[in-house]
Amino acid sequence: MPDLKRVVHIDDEPDIREIVRMSLALVGGLEVEQYPSGEEALNHIAEAAPQLILLDVMMPNMDGEETYRRIREIDGFADIPIVFMTAKASNADLQKLRDLGAFDVLIKPFDPMSLAEQVKALYREAVAA
Repeated sequence: MPDLKRVVHIDDEPDIREIVRMSLALVGGLEVEQYPSGEEALNHIAEAAPQLILLDVMMPNMDGEETYRRIREIDGFADIPIVFMTAKASNADLQKLRDLGAFDVLIKPFDPMSLAEQVKALYREAVAA
């Protein structure tokens, strides 16, 4: 089973992007490409060649659900695990994201010190499935 090395993170909040970058890169030793919008991610995600995508739900212009659908249309991205990150944690919200096809959902706020291990564990689970 290959180890997780490359993650794409899409979130419109600069503070969240910085915390996730530090968490994954500094604590977890992962390569992280980040985009502040779904549109920008769609323009560059193929070159980033991620093994896993972390995707914010609530973003202006193109929300996470639309970004998810558009990523799935890109050649080679049908099976890459996509994990939503959201503060909307009702059972109905979580089920809606899973029904859309998300591999999993991480709830904000998250623990920056354990995020990298959580993401690595999700990746191991995804490739074993």
